[in-house]
Amino acid sequence: MIIPVIMAGGSGSRLWPLSRKLYPKQFLKLVSNRSMIQETILRLDGLNAGEPVTICNEEHRFVVAEQLKEINRLGSIILEPVGRNTAPAVALAALNELKANMTQSYWY
Repeated sequence: MIIPVIMAGGSGSRLWPLSRKLYPKQFLKLVSNRSMIQETILRLDGLNAGEPVTICNEEHRFVVAEQLKEINRLGSIILEPVGRNTAPAVALAALNELKANMTQSYWY
């Protein structure tokens, strides 16, 4: 099963003046009555995918939770202590998933 990882960070500078530091582009409703993050998660419908894991920073956690609750797809939210781009975010999500699914540990 695929575990979707949604990275919802950013500085909010690419679509200025619409986006801002506290409200970057993924939270904007640009092409429909849903935000870009909502549209992204809804595209998972019909796939053999688990609940999405959304990675964001502390400043965006409430916006992420609110927007995902609006579409009834909250899933898991992981807060990055510091934004470090794609690879560390994906590693954090993978480690979190491994920890969540560990049922037994074997030490040799």
